[in-house]
Amino acid sequence: MLIVIGKAVFVFALLLVTVLLTIWLERKVVADMQNRIGPNRAGPFGILQSLADGIKLFFKEQSIPDSADRPVFRLAPYLSVLPAFLAFSVVPLSGSFSIAGHETFLQLADPPIGVLFVLAMSGLGVYGVLLAGWSSGSKYPLLGSVRASAQMVSYEAVLGLGIIGAVLQAGTLSTRQIVNLQGYPGSNPLDWFFLPAFVSFGLFCVAAVAETNRAPFDLVEAEQELVGGFHTEYTGIRFAIFFLAEYMNMATQSSIAVTLFLGGPSGPLPPGFPKLIGGLFWFLFKVTLFLLGYIWLRAALPRLRYDQLMDLAWKVGIPLGLLWLAVSATYRVAQDKNWPTWIYLAAPAGAAAVYGLLRACMPNRPGAWGANVEVFPDRRRGAPADMPGAGEEVSP
Repeated sequence: MLIVIGKAVFVFALLLVTVLLTIWLERKVVADMQNRIGPNRAGPFGILQSLADGIKLFFKEQSIPDSADRPVFRLAPYLSVLPAFLAFSVVPLSGSFSIAGHETFLQLADPPIGVLFVLAMSGLGVYGVLLAGWSSGSKYPLLGSVRASAQMVSYEAVLGLGIIGAVLQAGTLSTRQIVNLQGYPGSNPLDWFFLPAFVSFGLFCVAAVAETNRAPFDLVEAEQELVGGFHTEYTGIRFAIFFLAEYMNMATQSSIAVTLFLGGPSGPLPPGFPKLIGGLFWFLFKVTLFLLGYIWLRAALPRLRYDQLMDLAWKVGIPLGLLWLAVSATYRVAQDKNWPTWIYLAAPAGAAAVYGLLRACMPNRPGAWGANVEVFPDRRRGAPADMPGAGEEVSP
């Protein structure tokens, strides 16, 4: 019991420290990309700025709207942060070690249905967002929560299809076994699942960005449209918990991607180097690379329109994920049954033909992906005949 409690405290502390460092890293990296300095006063290189902001928010005044549903309003932030931590609890951080005569893993829990547990926790995260907007008793938070729920549910399907691609390669739902099947504690990247399931890996990465409401998919917090989104009425520590949940989700989704596709804690180690420490180092190194990718996307890409966001999920991500699963399943059966070699070429060709047919049957509307239609109405058609450009079509 004490070992389990100790591991729970360690995992939560690790996730919390990762969040604090990620916020600081995002500020510094974006500042460098924009030729600014970033935080440089609180601690060396401004590394304590996130801690200072957290202390400030903790002591700020709490306010609740008169029209709010108070019990649900107070509960919603915790419903956002708890699923992120629970999903992280099944991620293997490193190998086994012995403590007080007990052999255990640097992993809080390893249920035989770990992947399903991750999907369940990812789906529960939408309830915190939805209830936060609904319980505020205000129109703008309600609109933001409805938009958030539609976005997260849509990309939840894409995320699930990406995860199933890794499960097909492993043949198990246990996260520990998935890591072991990728060569842990070996160091051969060719054994990792991102190569045979590269389409699933790409879909997972895109869906993870949308699931965490990060740019360019941060329509949940489109300030120019919805004030601040679902958390408009939240102040102080309750707002900080939503902020914490976003960055916890970033770390959790990055950890799941590393576990399913990049070998988890697997990596090259010098002879005689402790495998426990080496595995933890490689795990954190890979997670850091994913977090830097989140930051780079925020600094480099503009925010999409909401219809583009939904089109990408329903017209591109979900059909592509389903067809890739069909191809992967065909490959697995062909390997088990020793089918002829031409099957390996026919399967992706057939999937590409089906996907092209589906795309051809989808109607394009103005402004959609690949739609060659003017977006804005022609404002010059009613102009005098001698005005330059009168009666001409206006390009998007």
